[in-house]
Amino acid sequence: MKINPITCAVLAALAVTRVSYADGTTQPASTPATQTTQTNQTGPSAQPDSNGQPSSTGASTLGAITVTAQHTLEDIQDVPITIQAFTGTTLQQLNIQTANDLIKYLPNVTLAENGPGQGNIYMRGLSTGFLGNQSSASIAPFPNVAVYLDDQSMQFPARNLDIYMVDMERLEVLEGPQGTLFGGGAEAGAVRYITNKPNLDKVSGSAEAGVSATDGGGPNNSTNAVLNFPIIPGTLAVRGVIYNDHQGGYIDNVPSTFTRQPTDGGGAMAPYVAAGGTSVINNYSVAKNDWNPVDYQGARLSALWKINDDWNFLIAESYQNLDANGQSSTYPIGADGQKLGTDQITAFVPAWNDDHFTNTAWTLNGEIGDLSLVYTGGYTNRHISEQQDYTNYSRSAGGMYYQCTGTSAGLSSAGKPTCYSPVGYWNDHVNSTHQSHELRLSTPEDYRFRVIGGVYYEDFNIDDHMDFNYKTIPSCTAENLASALAGGNPCVANAESSPGVVMPDNTAFGEVEQRGYKQEAAFGSMSYDIIPEVLTATAGTRYYHYSEWQTGTEFYTTSAQVNVPNGTYVGNDTVMNYHQTYHGFKSRANLLWHISPNTMVYYTFSQGFRPGGFNRTSSGVAKLDGEAQYQKPISYAPDTLTNNELGFKTTFFDDRVLLNGSLYDMRWDNVQMQFFNPLVLGNTTFAVNGPNYKVQGLELQFQAKITDNLSVISSGSLNHSRQTNSPCLVNNIAGSAGFNECIVETGAAGAVTSFANPFGEVGSVPAFSPRSQANLRLRYDWTLLGNYNAFWQIGASYTGSMYNQPATYPSGAGVTDVTTVELRYLQAAYTTYDASIGVAKDNWNFSLYGTNLGNSHASVFTSSAQFIESQVPIHPRVIGLKLGFKF
Repeated sequence: MKINPITCAVLAALAVTRVSYADGTTQPASTPATQTTQTNQTGPSAQPDSNGQPSSTGASTLGAITVTAQHTLEDIQDVPITIQAFTGTTLQQLNIQTANDLIKYLPNVTLAENGPGQGNIYMRGLSTGFLGNQSSASIAPFPNVAVYLDDQSMQFPARNLDIYMVDMERLEVLEGPQGTLFGGGAEAGAVRYITNKPNLDKVSGSAEAGVSATDGGGPNNSTNAVLNFPIIPGTLAVRGVIYNDHQGGYIDNVPSTFTRQPTDGGGAMAPYVAAGGTSVINNYSVAKNDWNPVDYQGARLSALWKINDDWNFLIAESYQNLDANGQSSTYPIGADGQKLGTDQITAFVPAWNDDHFTNTAWTLNGEIGDLSLVYTGGYTNRHISEQQDYTNYSRSAGGMYYQCTGTSAGLSSAGKPTCYSPVGYWNDHVNSTHQSHELRLSTPEDYRFRVIGGVYYEDFNIDDHMDFNYKTIPSCTAENLASALAGGNPCVANAESSPGVVMPDNTAFGEVEQRGYKQEAAFGSMSYDIIPEVLTATAGTRYYHYSEWQTGTEFYTTSAQVNVPNGTYVGNDTVMNYHQTYHGFKSRANLLWHISPNTMVYYTFSQGFRPGGFNRTSSGVAKLDGEAQYQKPISYAPDTLTNNELGFKTTFFDDRVLLNGSLYDMRWDNVQMQFFNPLVLGNTTFAVNGPNYKVQGLELQFQAKITDNLSVISSGSLNHSRQTNSPCLVNNIAGSAGFNECIVETGAAGAVTSFANPFGEVGSVPAFSPRSQANLRLRYDWTLLGNYNAFWQIGASYTGSMYNQPATYPSGAGVTDVTTVELRYLQAAYTTYDASIGVAKDNWNFSLYGTNLGNSHASVFTSSAQFIESQVPIHPRVIGLKLGFKF
């Protein structure tokens, strides 16, 4: 059991502290950044008392959530957008700590990931597919769902931060474009993690420990502790939280061999096999059971200073280390074609993903006359080190090129046909910094005419060093070079990322790249009560200006490096020095009508966008008779989303029943798409702007207090998502045959084949867009033996089938000779079931819980990203115990 020594110190402090119990975290001021969840109102995700224990109040109405989705404190039932919110209490009751835990309770939200902290969040089916993590920091488009820790943006290309949820005030999920208030990246929506703030008046704290068992996997354990301490009561307080969560592995890396086959590389391997120039390798040194354990360790320390009755200052420091060993994916078919069992893989090199971040954030709240002022800023520093197996690339023509000599399939045709070790892997080191500043002014919330406005500055930098280590042809050391020049087997000089920067022997390809942007923005929103407390109109807009860049080099290995000394620079790199600026406006408008105090209907118009990006090279591809028909563009532009939404929010029977619903029509235009098809479109991924999509859907949220003890919560979505056009890939090389016409054929003379339009088919369904999603939870609270508060809770979650890539991408069904990372797979629908039961007395609580009780192994992300079909399965069934104490 891994326990951070700081955890022990905090637990000891909690054990010896004698103080009165304080359950709230009420703040000293009513400004939006520091005020917390209110009570005795109505909200769709509220639950009974905290720490997962039953309520002792006997409340016969629904709970409540106050949110700041529009940068002002509002009852969630008064916010004219589709929003899902979970209090910290609810997160504890549902045993939600990570993004994977959360997704099953969010209709209209999907998560495509290669493992913890290695994925993208999608809302309402707005996706064009997802790839592997290799080079993602350099080539992946920026996400279209924003992730915020309090007021700080934490999003990242293909690696949205997996924030561990402990001591949270609430979590808000805002669906649809949020471009006016949250800017670029909140194109499809936003996920906001909102932490508990220090309490100025009371010492309070909690501690929790848990153990659990994973079906077919290793044991799990977790601890966390929270301490709130007023240093100067009423004026200055600090709050600290620390956590340690070890999740045992459940995927077995089974022993396997890798044998080259005559069919590898489209048959190019046949001469090597016939000549006896291949060898068999195995993975026995790295094979092990439960090889994918995950550890979350972190801490957060915040301080709140009440300067006077009108001003306060909050500062917080967050730290998290995510250590994921092995791989989170499984293979249906192993490296040598053998059928594998459930949750098994055949990998040949050690694998890991270490993801560390620190975040410093600050917020100043105050009053200037009748105006409220908020200044908030933050600085995030993130470091990622990842290594994954890439051995199956060796079965492709691209892999053979770096591992074989003696025929035209390899770097050199000299000598007898020989293929060296097929073992390959990639290694990625990423450093990033993210700085932001926002200043907001707003008029009082009780004014009939209300205004909020502000300015925003952001500076986002990514430094990526990515190595593809699959060159196994011997390097040109003095000895190897002498042998080659004397008629022996060829050698290949080491690649250089830039002149004089020599890479290791087995590094064939990669990039040393810096990318990022600076954003300046100004925004404003006005609301007017046409009929006070009945009819309100709101309109707002945001002006943005992006300065985006990408610099560095992409390096590679070519035949010019054959039989030359190591350290010889042969120009095997492409220098990137790309810069682009763009600007514009994105707006929104709402009309909100309170038909009665408990019934509201609304119309919302909103726009969103996400930044564009760059490609590493602009080489010619899609060759016909040896001549390129398409030159990859240096850059691609932002895509945009326009949303029209009608909704209602209502409660019945004295706040015992809640029903919310929304209908939306969204138009996603000029959508960014990525291509990687080595046989036709070159051996590096590139992105372009492509088709348009239309999404029409319905979402419902229902909650009822059936009796004083029994509550039910349910939500669901139904989407009709379709591609509305399909622009072809146009020949853009002036002077070539077919210039300005759609590319319909590729190939060498005598072997011409038709070229399928890579942009997809009109009427086809986009990736990660299930037709329907739904969840249902029942909870019963009662008093046991007079003074014990007991509860039971059961839940189910359904996700419909979906594809991992757009239509016209080649189908992966039955494919064993993988030549692209973009095969299209159908991910089957699945249902999971969870349950818990517990009891509490005084300051103690105890619970028994189970997740994925049906032990589903459905894939949440199927791909050919590593040149073999891989599936990321749902975490198997977990049965666990939790013990908590609070004061």
